[in-house]
Amino acid sequence: MTSVVVIGAGPRGTGFLERLAANAPELYADLPLEIHLVDPHPPGGGRIWRPDQSPLLWMNSMAEDVTMFTDDTVTLEGPVLPGPTLAEWAGIDGRSFPSRRQQGAYLRWVYEEAVAALPPAVTVHEHRARALRVSGPRDGRQLVRLEGRTEPLIADLVVLTLGHLDAELDDEQMELADFARRRGLLHLPPDFTAESRLDALPAGEPVIVRGFGLAFVDLMVLLTEGRGGRYENGEYLPSGQEPVLHVGSRRGVPYHSKIGYGWEGERPPLPRFFGPAEVDALLSRPGPVDYQRDLWPLIDKELGFAHYHRLFAARPERTSVNWPDFEERYSAAAPGSPELHTLVAASVPAPADRLDLEALDHPLDGLRFGSYDALQDGLRSYIAADLERRHDRAHSEDLAVFLGLLSVHGQLIRLGDIGGRWHGFFSHLASGPPGPRLRQLLALSRAGVVRFLGAGITVEADEERAVFRAGSDGVPGEWIEARALVEARLPEPSHQAAYAAEIVRGGVLAVDSGQLEAAAALGIPRLRRIVLPQAMRSILPSAANEIVSLFKGTSIVSVRAIGELFYQVQVIYGRNGRVVPLLMVATAWYILLTTALSVLQHYVERHFAKGATR
Repeated sequence: MTSVVVIGAGPRGTGFLERLAANAPELYADLPLEIHLVDPHPPGGGRIWRPDQSPLLWMNSMAEDVTMFTDDTVTLEGPVLPGPTLAEWAGIDGRSFPSRRQQGAYLRWVYEEAVAALPPAVTVHEHRARALRVSGPRDGRQLVRLEGRTEPLIADLVVLTLGHLDAELDDEQMELADFARRRGLLHLPPDFTAESRLDALPAGEPVIVRGFGLAFVDLMVLLTEGRGGRYENGEYLPSGQEPVLHVGSRRGVPYHSKIGYGWEGERPPLPRFFGPAEVDALLSRPGPVDYQRDLWPLIDKELGFAHYHRLFAARPERTSVNWPDFEERYSAAAPGSPELHTLVAASVPAPADRLDLEALDHPLDGLRFGSYDALQDGLRSYIAADLERRHDRAHSEDLAVFLGLLSVHGQLIRLGDIGGRWHGFFSHLASGPPGPRLRQLLALSRAGVVRFLGAGITVEADEERAVFRAGSDGVPGEWIEARALVEARLPEPSHQAAYAAEIVRGGVLAVDSGQLEAAAALGIPRLRRIVLPQAMRSILPSAANEIVSLFKGTSIVSVRAIGELFYQVQVIYGRNGRVVPLLMVATAWYILLTTALSVLQHYVERHFAKGATR
């Protein structure tokens, strides 16, 4: 009997079962098939959409946009089986933002419908456990070991339908956690907010919150309405059980509000400047694709085209040339070129009508405030203006840019992992909270329950005063102290650890199994005398190169205010203004240390290469 193990029973696992049920009559007919569904959380909703969470937590999508079914707009192999959207199934307003509990109930129904639709010869086994390990030969059956189960599941096929993953704490988080333990403070690391120990945050006490995305919105809701506060006539009435949240991030602002209206009229013809042909050209080039050099100019031009196509069509009075002339010259100009900027400036008189992606992405760059009180007023004005614009049809070019973002995202999937910059940019512009949540944030700010820290947040562990300290670029020289620090973001998966494990695994598997059998027959220690000397020859080059690359790549984390070499250099030249000399010092240290690591790598590789060649 064929056995399939599906690891992950949330929306992706449920979608897999729905497609399997749709295709099973043709693919399997009456052949027996066993499906093992592995997830510690209930099938359907999984971890994120499970029913045992606060009803105050919302989805970040409108009910009419959520479905688990196909229709004639979907390109796929296999039958199309239409079904209801969440709004249709629940009988709710399609433009409302349902609770996560409602989404979980919908997903559970879809799961049950998919299981019921499977042929009689297909059996589904649910395992409420975590999958710990998948092992087995590349061309044979796999063993899937589960938490709390002695015998592994035997699988002809393993399907990973995983969503949000846990991750090991990085060095900075471990240092902050250790500091909190030693000094009797509270540190909540990156986590799914509904599972964090928020009850440990005391009422009335200051709390430093690092992160201003959707995880912060959940935190804000659970620590205010979740503790008995309420909103009346647009103002927040505290219960007295709330802490005071001092929130900051790299950008210093929340994600842009969801757009509060639907599309009307002609859509921009996308993709135009970043489509399959451009992706094919990038994939045909030798070497890796660089985001800033290769992708960003194309993304900028594509989003600009969506923006101006809508502006010229919906608000021609805000332009000074006709669309055909503009389109012809826009198409001819190179992405990011001075000619393109000159064309836009001459054709769109008002700067507010021009698309400035850098300003949208980092609206506080270069702004300084005289005090934290002044910063509160400035950020409230910014959030209110963003809310007004994102709900004003007169600026429907913003919705066109959203459509452009979706188009670009669809093209980037073909390029694989391009790093985190696109994800952060896309989330900030396209995945922001619903408008009502930002109105609540403004009310909480006016009530003094939320205080803004600004952009470029820096968090320090003050050993002398036994507190966490937070400052920002927006108010230089000012610091907020607190006995609690919350990282309001989801943990980032440990891709590097998985890649390193695969390097080791590949080296071990490269040792011929016949040698292991011979060593066992002769009584020779297999691991130390046979496996390691040969495996290390395969492991060392990739592993050492990865270590050197990681060391050189640590400069990237300076954007998160993590105190490595490059960040410390930035701190110093920010104080004394000696930028170029200090960058030269940093360069010298990088060259010295990477050279030392490379020399060490050479000698270690030479040691393990003894006997490999004659």
